[in-house]
Amino acid sequence: MVTVIPDYTMLIQMVIFLALVFVLNILLYKPILSIIDRRKKQLEESENEIKLFNESVEKRVAEYEEKLKQAKVKATEAKKEIIQEGANQAKNIVDVVRNEIPVMAREFQQKMDKEVEKAKLILDSHSQELSVQIAQKVLGRSVQ
Repeated sequence: MVTVIPDYTMLIQMVIFLALVFVLNILLYKPILSIIDRRKKQLEESENEIKLFNESVEKRVAEYEEKLKQAKVKATEAKKEIIQEGANQAKNIVDVVRNEIPVMAREFQQKMDKEVEKAKLILDSHSQELSVQIAQKVLGRSVQ
C-alpha cells in the first residue's frame, strides 16, 4: 500500500500565489483600473463639453438666423415704405403740376390774347398805310 505523506510545498505555493495576487492587485490591477476610470471620466467630461459646445453653437446659429430673418423683414418693410413714400411724392408732384397746368394755360391764353391784340393794332395801322399806298400806286396819284 502506498501512503501519502502530506506535502507542504503545495500549501506554500498556494500562499505564495495568494500573496502574489494580493501584491499584483495593489501594484498593478488597481492602478490600471484607476487609470482606466480617469480616462473614462475624461472622455465623459470631453463628451459633455462637446455636447454643451454643440448646443451653444446651435443656439447661436439659431439666434443668428433669427436676427437675419428679422433684418430681412425690416429691410423689406423699409423698402416698401421707401417705395410708398416715393409714390406719394410722385403723386404730390403730379397733382401740383396738374393744378398748375390750368393756371399756366390761362396765363398763356392771356398772353396770346394780348399779343393778338397788339398784332391787330399793328396790322390795323399798317393796313391803312398799305391800303393808301396800294391805292396811290393803282391810281397813280396821291389819295388822302
